[in-house]
Amino acid sequence: MFQKDLPALAVGFAATLIGVGLARFAYTPLVPAVIEAEWFPPAQAAYLGAANLLGYLLGAITANHLASRAGAHKVIWMAAMVAILSFLCSAQSAPFAWFFGWRLAAGIAGGVLMVVGPSLALSVTPVERRPRVAGLIFTGIGVGALLSATLIPWLLQVSLAWTWLHLGALCLIAGLASQWGLRHMERPPLAQETGSPTGPKTGLPMAVIVLVIAAYSMDAIGFVPHTVFWVDFIAREAALGQTLAAQQWALFGLGAILGPLVAGLAAQWLGWATSLLLALLTKGVAVALPLLSVSPFSLAISSFVVGALVPGIVTLTSGRLSELVGPQAHRRYWGIATTSFAAAQAAAGLGMSAYYDAQGHYMPLFLLGSLVLMAATLLVLTSKVAFPIYTITPETARRQ
Repeated sequence: MFQKDLPALAVGFAATLIGVGLARFAYTPLVPAVIEAEWFPPAQAAYLGAANLLGYLLGAITANHLASRAGAHKVIWMAAMVAILSFLCSAQSAPFAWFFGWRLAAGIAGGVLMVVGPSLALSVTPVERRPRVAGLIFTGIGVGALLSATLIPWLLQVSLAWTWLHLGALCLIAGLASQWGLRHMERPPLAQETGSPTGPKTGLPMAVIVLVIAAYSMDAIGFVPHTVFWVDFIAREAALGQTLAAQQWALFGLGAILGPLVAGLAAQWLGWATSLLLALLTKGVAVALPLLSVSPFSLAISSFVVGALVPGIVTLTSGRLSELVGPQAHRRYWGIATTSFAAAQAAAGLGMSAYYDAQGHYMPLFLLGSLVLMAATLLVLTSKVAFPIYTITPETARRQ
């Protein structure tokens, strides 16, 4: 399996590593450093994080159009180059508008990579290996978070500029790996699959897809406090310092590496729909933990579990949609899901940044995030109960 799937894995893994793991998540542990270096005040630093979310929305909206016009291979490489430039052009203090533009550009690149990269990789992967390959692809998100958590504190001892430059170099290495994968990857097969393993899905109610995509969009709102404000919350609001905050972000990254792998295994044992339901419920509880305690142990559980379920839910949602609509229609519906996710994420990021600008504290945002995730859990439960015929279990799949 591994040797045959290695080119596709390289493409998909590099796309998630660059697009979200570095272009987005590497900024989170930089927020306290940017503030302490007096490059920007706290409110502007928060808005720079929101700029990336807005760019992610724009990238997700345009990704399928760009891939259809220019080809997926070229679009992936161009998006990687934009992400690299966004780091290199942030390596010195500059006006807010300059940084906002480059954080926006990094988000656009991330949105494009997250739509086009995994879909292209999974389209050349046989059905029976997709859960495992999807799990490996989305570990790129966690690897980026873990790399940023471990390298940034060390790089900051030299300078903030040095840190930005090295993050750009990491993106370049990942981009070169992606190019190798694109050159050696098989072309997508002319598959005749039109739906899930149980049969054709010509009668699939759109409500099933809408419920899954709506739940995924609500997940985007629920995890914004952890993925944008978590390190600054721990370091400054909880007054636990940058060292502990960096350690917590490393736990987030470690969880994000393991999350997609566990999600893939869970999907094989429980099915995509049940696994997605349990993941959203667990994530809602984990996001609420800071409301109960800001002890290092409680924060560690929250960091690890939310970190695991950020890419874990991406994996499960992607797999659930592929199960419902088939691999050939997957890129279209995955693009719709990613766009909806990005729109909710951008709105939440801007809204939560505005709240912090006005109120100056993060704690209520964790309550909001948890409640939204619980609502998302109810949507997935509704899709399972109301439309059980479209919920595939491992047992029914094996009988095909």
